[in-house]
Amino acid sequence: MEQLFAHLSQYHPISDAARQAAADCFREDVYAKNDMLITQGQVCRRLYFVEKGCLRGYYHLEDKEVTHWFGFERDFVTSFHSFTTGQPAVENIQLMEGAVLWSVSREDLLRLLDTFHELERLVRIAYEKYYLRLEERYVNSQFRTAAERYEQLLEQAPHILERAPLRYVASYLGISQETLSRVRGRI
Repeated sequence: MEQLFAHLSQYHPISDAARQAAADCFREDVYAKNDMLITQGQVCRRLYFVEKGCLRGYYHLEDKEVTHWFGFERDFVTSFHSFTTGQPAVENIQLMEGAVLWSVSREDLLRLLDTFHELERLVRIAYEKYYLRLEERYVNSQFRTAAERYEQLLEQAPHILERAPLRYVASYLGISQETLSRVRGRI
């Protein structure tokens, strides 16, 4: 749990009282490779902090899996729409490696945010980061070629290529695995 507090402290100081209250609300969850954190149709009731491991979020589109995000150490992950609205998830979240996650329920999180404004600020910052990643994904998918998307991935997130199977990377980039192989061969 110290990794969680160290990460949060980078953005805003946390009082001892807020730290203790949060420590009482978060629980450690351990998962094996290929475990499902959330499946489509299930309501996501927890927000997760990744201490160790990697995950992917994906949708089913006809008979294909479409990966739309990856989560790694020091990321917050959840099925955002489901967690926020209480409606069933339309995505799946799968562990690509064994993982150690720290999670908090929506109810406990809301109580913490009402009580400790420094935690509310931290969640706002996390939401801003989430939105920026979402907007960046949209711009990439609409305005960049496959080669440009791959080059940007190499520059900004090479760890994805080191830890995620190429079929998931291709799906994330919105291209076929064959196209990814050709792009990689040219770069």
